[in-house]
Amino acid sequence: MSLITEEVRAKSEIYHGDELCQEKSKELLREISLPNGLLPLQDMVECGYHRETGFVWMKQKKSYTHKFEKIGKLVSYATEVTATVEPNRIKKLTGVKTKELLVWISLSEIYVDDPPTGKITFKTPSGLSRSFPVSAFEVEEPAKEAKENKEEVKGVNGAVEVKEV
Repeated sequence: MSLITEEVRAKSEIYHGDELCQEKSKELLREISLPNGLLPLQDMVECGYHRETGFVWMKQKKSYTHKFEKIGKLVSYATEVTATVEPNRIKKLTGVKTKELLVWISLSEIYVDDPPTGKITFKTPSGLSRSFPVSAFEVEEPAKEAKENKEEVKGVNGAVEVKEV
């Protein structure tokens, strides 16, 4: 059963499309002082944020397994990832597992003790935890390209078109 109810959706900021969701998820991670490469989801179709409660969700077309090269760890992200966020912490995490030896283990919490140079800790529902350098989850972001000159033009039927000038 999904945690994303109609009531939650009605009071949330909701974004659609991979490019916009990628931008918004990185923005959220910066806002709560967590490393920007922590949620490397792909082909996202929707993401949402209920600011009042801190509840967030991200949906992608298919599950994705990512290897964090700096620490040599595999992490699997389900088609739907949900959590509650607050400064320096992600709680009630669902849809994220890490591989330890031969077993996939669910993660339930992620937090940073002393941002931005401290350690980032990952906890399981059973209380086991493991810490790594925050730098292992930072991704260098490409410089934003200069935006092209564009102009909005109202069509005959009231539709808005974006045209290059």
